[in-house]
Amino acid sequence: MLDLVMAADVAPALTGIDFGYTLAGIVTGLVVGITGVGGGAVMTPILILLLGVAPATAVATDLWFAAITKLFGASIHGVGGNIDWQVVRRLWMGSIPVAIVVAVLVAINAKPEKVSWLTTAIGVVVLVTAIGMFLAPVLIKAAQANRTETPAKFQNFQAPATIFSGGVVGGLVALTSVGAGALGSVAMTAIYPFRMTPHRLVATDIAHAIPLAVVAGTGYIVTGLIAGIGIVVDPWMLASMLLGSIPTIIAGSFLARRVKPRGIQIALASVLLFVAISAIFPFASH
Repeated sequence: MLDLVMAADVAPALTGIDFGYTLAGIVTGLVVGITGVGGGAVMTPILILLLGVAPATAVATDLWFAAITKLFGASIHGVGGNIDWQVVRRLWMGSIPVAIVVAVLVAINAKPEKVSWLTTAIGVVVLVTAIGMFLAPVLIKAAQANRTETPAKFQNFQAPATIFSGGVVGGLVALTSVGAGALGSVAMTAIYPFRMTPHRLVATDIAHAIPLAVVAGTGYIVTGLIAGIGIVVDPWMLASMLLGSIPTIIAGSFLARRVKPRGIQIALASVLLFVAISAIFPFASH
């Protein structure tokens, strides 16, 4: 049974713009614009571990933050024609239904009590994300070899593998807000080793994440209402983060055409590794 972190873990709402959250939005928006990664993997740990936001509020607010922020990024990447809509549709076929099912299960089982596993679960997903980002070149080489040696077999595998990967990502995002960009990008590089150029990967990642985040974010809102504690999304926190992220994801989306994202990905993976360890083993950060 799924018990969401609810009443005991819902933070008091802000009453105005907080520039600490705006700064977090600035950093996250730039990273997402360039790499496609970070809407959940970067922002959620920042909110919980650095800014002390309660897990339920952090996840719910971050989902809407990611959806709105990435909408602006997708508009820029879409103009460049980098979004692979066939891959996006395949991902949606897996991610959206699974996210809806998970959101419904969470809502049905919502209880006004604290569940300790949410922060740990976020840490585990971030850890897998970091490892996947480090190993991306190895995965690409292995996938390219398989694609070359058995092209027909590999091509038949691509569509179901994409749908399955979308389902896994959808479930993780609905629970933790993490994975749409980070784990999605790792999966796509392995499934489409030649087709997914760096710029196309970023653009496709961002486009896929938008409706997924909306579905998962709506699930958290419904869960909060069912649990009798109101809407868990903090509107002022969301506004504060968007104030920083919208300009920088636009800038990052333009920069993505001019920079090589691999160096940024390695640096980001290193940070995420530390963040994951801090979330899974809180004592390690003291």
